[in-house]
Amino acid sequence: MSFVADKFLRYISYDTQSMDEVEKIPSTESQFALANLLAKELEEMGAEEVKVDGQCYVTAVIPANTERQVPSLGLIAHMDTAPSYSGTNVKPQIIKNYDGNPIVLNSEQKIKLDPADFPELMNYVGKDLITTDGTTLLGADDKAGVAEIMAAAQYFLTHPEVKHGKICIGFTPDEEVGKGADGFPVEAFGADVAYTVDGGELGELEFENFNAAGARVHICGKSIHPGSSKGRMKNAALTGMEFQSMLPVFENPMYTEGYEGFYHLYQIKGDVDHAVLDYIIRDHDFGKFEAKKELFLKIAGFLNEKYGDGTVSVEIKDTYYNMKEKIQPYLYLIDIAKEAMEELEIQPKICPIRGGTDGARLSYMGLPCPNLCTGGHNFHGKYEYICIQSMEKITEMLILIATKLERR
Repeated sequence: MSFVADKFLRYISYDTQSMDEVEKIPSTESQFALANLLAKELEEMGAEEVKVDGQCYVTAVIPANTERQVPSLGLIAHMDTAPSYSGTNVKPQIIKNYDGNPIVLNSEQKIKLDPADFPELMNYVGKDLITTDGTTLLGADDKAGVAEIMAAAQYFLTHPEVKHGKICIGFTPDEEVGKGADGFPVEAFGADVAYTVDGGELGELEFENFNAAGARVHICGKSIHPGSSKGRMKNAALTGMEFQSMLPVFENPMYTEGYEGFYHLYQIKGDVDHAVLDYIIRDHDFGKFEAKKELFLKIAGFLNEKYGDGTVSVEIKDTYYNMKEKIQPYLYLIDIAKEAMEELEIQPKICPIRGGTDGARLSYMGLPCPNLCTGGHNFHGKYEYICIQSMEKITEMLILIATKLERR
């Protein structure tokens, strides 16, 4: 078994699913089990200043072994998995020498990973894949990043002849619920610059991401017996449908790509008396992002005029911003990553993130932090998979980036 794949398989056996709408960090105590394992492994490798703090952040240092003045480099990944799909009792399947045919994930439930649905599978013919068994997510987001960083750390600690500056390792909880950077100890971490290893397919390199906000729409109705409700009933559920109908139809994630933003209604609950609609709002362009938030308020104002004051209220909270402006002064990080990829015969794919990473938040907290690939596909669901050879290449890439930074 591949060295990095062996680590990955060990880490995905830990259920670290985070949970929405929990105020404390971590949102689930189960994340500490993996955090403590990683700290133990780092100590056994010989890393220094290994710590798991009270909020489940894991940090460690590999001291510099060069006399050159080198920026200290952070390598960061998150330990939690998405709350949108079960991460309990993951049963990975290893597909050796993939032949290009549909992969049966679960024969009983007739679940297949089919190139007809996922044509990028054909890029992995002859390679080795790790898939789910169709009942859980896999956890490559972001335990693949964790495993690749850990494998690179072990390489440096067992090859002292390879010169590098100070390397700071960080693993975060609760990234999937938007709180991964909330308690990150930026100053104590000690890095001048960093990368998150939290992207997708091999070659992805990202330093732009969405501006992001969450919006909750509360609608107050008036429940009256339908037999005598004329002129008196105010149906909150119908008003919620009306609110949604007033958003641009094609600014929906189902119809957008690239730099196109969206409004995403991901949850709706309610009845005649009261309804709640939960949205996420995204756009790469800050002006368009602000306009999207303003539209929510305009719609609420219109419906309040129509149905009476207090019918609709909107809570909007920004969650992260586009890291691009914070990375611009540090574009050498992008150049070094591209050079490392090209030397390893990886085709760089510079693209905007249609989402966010801890790196977006950390960049605004003073730690410039573009994002690197992990090698995974179809995150957050039963069709998730990763290529073992991609994980091996990414481990090599992290090692090469650190050595290039030392020679810069």
